[in-house]
Amino acid sequence: MSELNHRLDGPEEAPVLVLGPSLGTTLDLWRPQLPALAGPWRTLRFDLPGHNGSPAIHGSIADFADAVAGLLDQLGIGRAAYAGVSLGGAIGTALALRHPDRLTSLALCCTSARFGDPGPWHERAARVRAVGLEPLTGMFLERWFTAGYAGPGVAAVRDMLRRIDPEGYAACCEALAAFDARDRLGDVALPTVVIAGAEDVATPLDHAEILAWGIPGAELVVVPGAHLAGLESPGPVTEALVRHLERTA
Repeated sequence: MSELNHRLDGPEEAPVLVLGPSLGTTLDLWRPQLPALAGPWRTLRFDLPGHNGSPAIHGSIADFADAVAGLLDQLGIGRAAYAGVSLGGAIGTALALRHPDRLTSLALCCTSARFGDPGPWHERAARVRAVGLEPLTGMFLERWFTAGYAGPGVAAVRDMLRRIDPEGYAACCEALAAFDARDRLGDVALPTVVIAGAEDVATPLDHAEILAWGIPGAELVVVPGAHLAGLESPGPVTEALVRHLERTA
C-alpha cells in the first residue's frame, strides 16, 4: 500500500500528535491549530485516502486505520496522541480499537460512532462518481458551517475540495456507510475528549454524547460552530485540545 500524503511540523524531539482531517478536506484543515500545537508536539498531519495525493483505499474505516498505523511504522514512530475530525475521528476510534498500543490519548472532534443510515452515503458516492464534487460544494458549505458564516474557512474549504479525487471521495463515503463502532466504545481504553460543535448538523450533539457516554472516562466539550468547528471557531477547539493533551501527556 502506498504511503498516505503527510506533513510533519514541530521539534523532532517533541512527542508526536497525529491529526486526521474530515471527508472532503485536506491536512490544511488543521492549519488554525498549528501555532499552538506544533511546538509542544511534533504534529503529523495526513491526508485521507483519495484526498490531496493520498492513494484511494476501497475498503473499511479499519483499513484506513491500518494505513495510518503503517504510516507510523514507516516514519519510525512508536506511540502518538491522536486527534481527528469527522472521518478522521472515526479513524481514531478504529485505531484505538485495533492498535491501542500505538496511541497515548484520543481526541474526537465533530464525529460519530455511526454516521447515519448507509443509503444516503451510497447515493452520495454514486452522485460524486457521476458529476464530481463541484456541484455539491454548496451543500457541503451549508452542512459544515453555521448559517451566515462567511469567514476564511469558506475559501479554505473551496480550495481543499479542488484537491480531492472523486473516486477516492466516493470510496470514503462507502467506508462511512459501513462504519458502526457503537457496540465497541466500551473497549476504548485511552484518555479521550469528545469535542462537539453546538450547531453541527452533520454529526449532531447526540452523536457526540453517544461517544462520550460510551467511552469509559471520556470528557465531552461543546464549542461554538458547526461541523468544521476547528475552522469556524478555532480558538475554543484549540483550547479544548491543548487542555486535553497537557492533561494526558
